[in-house]
Amino acid sequence: MGLSLDSSIQFLKGVGPHLADLFERHGVYTIQDLLEFYPRTYEDRRAARNIASLKADELVSLKARLVKIQTINLGRTGRKMYDVTLSDSSGQVHCRYFRSPYRGYFERLKAGQEVRVVGKVSQSRGNLEFHHPDLKDGVPDEAVEDVLLPVYVEIEGLSSYKIQKLIHLALSQVQNQISETLPLSLVESLGLLPRNLALTQIHEPLIDQAQAFFSQRSPAHQRLIFEEFFWLEVFLAARQSGFKKELGPKIIPTPQQLQEALEKLPFRLTSAQLRTVNEIRQDFASGHPMNRLVQGDVGSGKTIVAFLAAELVIKAGFQACLMAPTEILAEQHLRNAQKVYSQSKDKIALLTGRTKISERKVLMEKLKSGQIEFLIGTHALIEDPVVFNKLGLVIVDEQHRFGVEQRARLKSKGSSPHFLVMTATPIPRTLAMTVYGDLDVSVIDELPPGRTVIETRVTGARQKLQVLDFLREQISKGRQAYVIYPLVEASEKLDLKNATDEFEQLKTAFPDLSLDLLHGRMSSEAKEEVMERFRKGETQILVSTTVVEVGVDVANANIIVIEHAERFGLSQLHQLRGRVGRGSHKSFCILVLGVAVSHEARERTEFMEKTTDGFKIAEFDLQMRGPGEFLGTRQSGLDGFKLANLIRDVDLLQKSRAAAFKILETDPKLTHPENQGLRAALLKTHGPLALAGIG
Repeated sequence: MGLSLDSSIQFLKGVGPHLADLFERHGVYTIQDLLEFYPRTYEDRRAARNIASLKADELVSLKARLVKIQTINLGRTGRKMYDVTLSDSSGQVHCRYFRSPYRGYFERLKAGQEVRVVGKVSQSRGNLEFHHPDLKDGVPDEAVEDVLLPVYVEIEGLSSYKIQKLIHLALSQVQNQISETLPLSLVESLGLLPRNLALTQIHEPLIDQAQAFFSQRSPAHQRLIFEEFFWLEVFLAARQSGFKKELGPKIIPTPQQLQEALEKLPFRLTSAQLRTVNEIRQDFASGHPMNRLVQGDVGSGKTIVAFLAAELVIKAGFQACLMAPTEILAEQHLRNAQKVYSQSKDKIALLTGRTKISERKVLMEKLKSGQIEFLIGTHALIEDPVVFNKLGLVIVDEQHRFGVEQRARLKSKGSSPHFLVMTATPIPRTLAMTVYGDLDVSVIDELPPGRTVIETRVTGARQKLQVLDFLREQISKGRQAYVIYPLVEASEKLDLKNATDEFEQLKTAFPDLSLDLLHGRMSSEAKEEVMERFRKGETQILVSTTVVEVGVDVANANIIVIEHAERFGLSQLHQLRGRVGRGSHKSFCILVLGVAVSHEARERTEFMEKTTDGFKIAEFDLQMRGPGEFLGTRQSGLDGFKLANLIRDVDLLQKSRAAAFKILETDPKLTHPENQGLRAALLKTHGPLALAGIG
């Protein structure tokens, strides 16, 4: 029996059980998976040259003799750098690696042997060198040089050359089985390559399109990148279609009810907040469940908008709940909600992991009977015993900290309740189209009056004494300070300052001041006691980890010092910076870099001095780090892209989104004959959940 796309990889000639096991460890189980194991770059054999002719920023391929391999220890960090020296008749060049590509990578290489080096030439301190190039040992006799060869991520025991040969063999046997999955009308209207041709060309590139293949802009790349985005966007469009078909609580607040709610506030809303409130009111009145993201910078007033939404829902006879990622933030939400709902404090309750069993039992009874109108809490809200009487609104704060399943479980506590998501991590539009593609988005792009501009300064560890002097100067004026560290305790693997040891050092440096320590390993009771002392002004310096990143609000704190700032993402630094500037006092954020900091890390951190605009920071952070790291969590559908890049390919993302939503508008159930392949592929890619919204 011949090979098929669904055949196990081990049935391909030359693979067998051992190599199949290696492939499977890298997610390649079938022939189809093998064809979607795309090249990471290409090698232009026409570019083969000698070392003396190298130029910076060129991707080159050349043969050379391996002179030696050195292992260099990088200070106290315990990290190593591998330095490989190559030579030919024209000179020498160094290849530097800050990690081994895989176990045994350098052990296979020996001094004196001929290798082929493929990589981009970099300039460092006036010298040309390679950083993490591909080194191929056992270079075969190459009669034909005028070709463009695919270069694959090497799997332990499987060279790029071997992978290339196996894919070529697989293509020769199953090429006629590769069917079109996109509607033909879409392929034709957008001028996309047919799928079988795209899969062939990406592994067997055309030499006359070398530059397009290098930049991943070839027609083959464009087709396959579009397809990757398209599957996600169809899935999101199907989910949104499902939301719009559900019947939800129809709530039409009267102008008088809205006016009464606004008059309870101790301040006037900004125009951006009012715009968002009106968008929420329209969703409430639609008769379908709202699914809205409220996105705004630190301190823009998202929470008060959520409280107003809860007020309108409660006035209509429903209950509301709010889920926060930490107990500290949940407790702060409770305090703020009680200020807004001053006439009905007994109607609001808090549920966290530390709620006593006796209190929990009474709370559950009141919730089930409807006596509690607004429940605020942590992930404890999604536990099975939590039963609402008539849940009309679910609010989730800092949504990226909760998984899809957790949010779905909370929403299932009611009968298609309205769903409001808040995030203070500004998400660039390119990323929002994928992460929140099934949600309507409101942006609060205006800060309330009175928020002070925070002055940000980047400094080094050698200026520590000046930083401490500045800290004392601010505290002498009656202010309070945060000092943030990346670790709780000392680590053998990381040469970083930690909160526990530095807390003792700071107590010695400031013997006349009151200091407290806060970190995530403390009990809930201990954390709350520390925070309460800081809120009351009894503590002057709070030494902490990033547990204070979200939600801690102390108006008198006007200075935050962040040690090893290079270890944090920019959006996380922006969140931490938002802990100050909440009062009328001039506020400061001091970012202290470690000793051995790369040029890239310094450039990233110094960007914080240039702007306090969270959206500009988020866009820059996304470009520098990619979506997975940017969000601080692996997001399904983001890190899963094999070719697509949210920054580089934003034009294809927008095209795929428009196409996906248009198809669902014209054929909501995907029953048209030309969409049958699309329906089948959607089901295969995302499972039955993908079709839940379209039936």
